[in-house]
Formats: sequence, C-alpha cells, structure tokens
Amino acid sequence: MQSQFNAAINQLVAEKNLPRDVVEDIIKSAFKAAYKKDFGTREQNIDVELSESGEMSTVFQILTVVEKVEDADLEISAEEALKYVKKATIGDEIRIDVTPMEYGRIAAQSAKQVIIQKLQEAEREILYTNFKDRENELIHAQVHRVQNEHVFIDLGKIIIELPRESQIRGEKYYAGQRLKLYLDKVVKTSKGPKLMISRTHPNLVRKLLEIEIPEITEGTVVVNKIARDPGVRCKITVSSNDPKIDPIGSCVGQKGVRVQNVMDEIAGERIDVLVHTDDNEQLLRAALAPAQINVVKFLENNRVEAYVEEDQRPLAIGRKGQNVRLASKLLDMELDIKNFDDLSSEEKQEFLDKKATAEAKANEKAEVETSTESESDVDALTIDQQYKDALLEANLNQSMQLKGLSVTDLQTIEGIDETGAEQIFKAIN
Repeated sequence: MQSQFNAAINQLVAEKNLPRDVVEDIIKSAFKAAYKKDFGTREQNIDVELSESGEMSTVFQILTVVEKVEDADLEISAEEALKYVKKATIGDEIRIDVTPMEYGRIAAQSAKQVIIQKLQEAEREILYTNFKDRENELIHAQVHRVQNEHVFIDLGKIIIELPRESQIRGEKYYAGQRLKLYLDKVVKTSKGPKLMISRTHPNLVRKLLEIEIPEITEGTVVVNKIARDPGVRCKITVSSNDPKIDPIGSCVGQKGVRVQNVMDEIAGERIDVLVHTDDNEQLLRAALAPAQINVVKFLENNRVEAYVEEDQRPLAIGRKGQNVRLASKLLDMELDIKNFDDLSSEEKQEFLDKKATAEAKANEKAEVETSTESESDVDALTIDQQYKDALLEANLNQSMQLKGLSVTDLQTIEGIDETGAEQIFKAIN
C-alpha cells in the first residue's frame, strides 16, 4: 500500500513536472470531495492529513465553538466540544476525526474527477508562471508536426500551434526542424495560458541581432527602429553611443557575415541597415534610397508626400510596393509617392533654386579645399629665404614634392647650391 501510494505520487511528479507538495494537496482535495459526497455536505469545513508513509489518510471536520449552534455543519456547542477536547472556549476551532472506514463507488469517481481537474489547473498555473517571465524573449523550439498549413511547435513541456499569421510567408516547415521564435505575451484563458509566439514580429530581428552582434548586446550600438515585410525585406535604423564605433559596420560585419547570419535565420529576408536620425525628412530619404527624392512635404493627419522624377518613381516604390511600405512603417506615417511634375510651378522653382544654391556651396567648398591643398608649406621649412624663393620659382610648393630627393638631386634645381641643398635635405628629412 505504501509503495503503491508513493509510486503513484512520484509518477505524477515526474510526468506532470509538478512539485510534490502540489500533488499531495491535490490528493487531499480528492479525499475532501469523496468524504463530502458520501458522508458530509458541501458546507462542511473538512481537512485531510496524509501519513508520512502514505498508508492512510485522516479526515477532520473543523468546527467553531459557540454558545448557541445555528449551523451544525460549521459550529459546535461548548458542552459538546468538551467530548473531544479537555478545554474548549467560545471561539476556538476544534478538529474532529471523521475518517470513514471506506468510500463508495460514486465518491471514488468524484475523487478521480477532482484529481484530474486539479492536476490540469496546476499544470496550467506552472506553465503560466514558467513562461510569463520569458515574455519579450527569444525561444528555441522544435517543430513537432506539420499538418497542411498547421504547424505545431514543441516547447518542451507543451505543444502549441504557430498561428498562420505568425509564420513567415513562403517558409517551409518540417518535423524536427529547429526554430527561433519570439514570445510576445503570455495570456491567461479559461483553457489555460496562451503563448503568443511569432516568426514575423519585428522584435525577432532585434533579438537575433543581439545574439549575433556583441556591440548591441553591450549597448554600444542601439537598434532604434525596425520595419519588416516578413520573409521579404526588413529595414532597421541603428545608432552608436561611441563616436569611434560605426553602427552600420558593426551590424553588417566583415564581408557582411553578421547580418547574413541573421538573414539566414529568417528565411533569407533581406535586411537594410540605416543610420538612425530624429530628422524625419532625412530618415525618409535614406529609407527610400537609392531613389532620389526632390521634395518632401509633411501634412496633417500624420501624412507625408515625397515628390520624385518619373524615372525615380519605381525605385522609390520598390517591388510590389515594399520600399514605400517599409519607409512608411519606419516613420509611422502614411506615405505617398508623387511625381515632381505634380508640384506647382512656384514649388518647382523653389526646389530648383535651393538645388542651385546647394550646388554652388558645394563647388565653393571644393574650391576652398583644393586651394588649401595647393597652398605652399615650403615657407615652414627651416632654410634660408633665398632657397625658399628658388623652390617656389621652380613651382615646388609642397615639401612632399621634395621627399626622396638626394642632396645631389636638389642641386639640379636652379638657384640651389650645395649649401642650400644640404639645408633642404635636412629640413625635409
């Protein structure tokens, strides 16, 4: 009897992955239900104690000592209580042993139903507790079976379905396949906890990047925004907290190996990495690249219009509209791509004037840089002025032009004698 009882408890503990004290509480509940079914009423306050050996159980009815009994199921008079305990005062609770010799068939069936129900509830609670702490995390799982479009995932102690809308479009699944899933939320329902798992959630990409890229794990590089067209294309914006670290280079990796590993995990979904900016216009232009955007207009109701030349329109929209769709998600705005010719003549001219001004400034800057580069640094050399003049006369403005020349070579320059050649050679070396 003892070995069978303990063996049954141990089996439940192992199969259901439940703590032993939880299983014992469930068994006690079953004894309570059986007793009330055959010998008591629902209102009675019943407690059960199991012996350490498990050979027997003791059933107690708990009653409160009162002056006048109004509810016989819950109360007992002081006089009657003295039959069970030597000292009993008003307000005390006493325990009376009411253990029956045996239980009837109906009571046993009732106890069985209680055990089944309580075990299910305990399993659900344990499951909820275990996974609730793993919300917003990456989960390593295995495909249990595939039936048509229904994909069932084995999470260890539970098998759940991966919803069709959470599957990457075009991805093939097969039994035994190992997957990485994103656990968004765990919700309590009447049928137990519901795990919201996904292969299409934007944060799946974020978590995969954290695994693959140490700079993101350390917090040096930050993934700011993610826009996905699952299985097709994804755009992310990244920034760096360290000016010495290139955020795009960190994410892409040498020969693109880092980002390629992430792409392989999500069915070859292409990932575009952009530098993050709080300037929406600048972000929009980067997101729609390689298309050249002429004019950007931000409107009311969270809308924005981008005006492009006719030949740039297909590039801006992208294949099946994916480019404009992802850019819209990044900005969290409704985006329209329009032709430049749709602008009024005044708006067109304003754009052309701005473009001309920008080009003029760019040319001016280039000229300044060229001029600066061409400025002579010969004057900085520690040599006699006459030799400086000779070098400038020979159009040798930069000391770099003199590098590698020997004293003999320098003497071939008109106006440079042996003394000057030695001064120059010493100065540049």
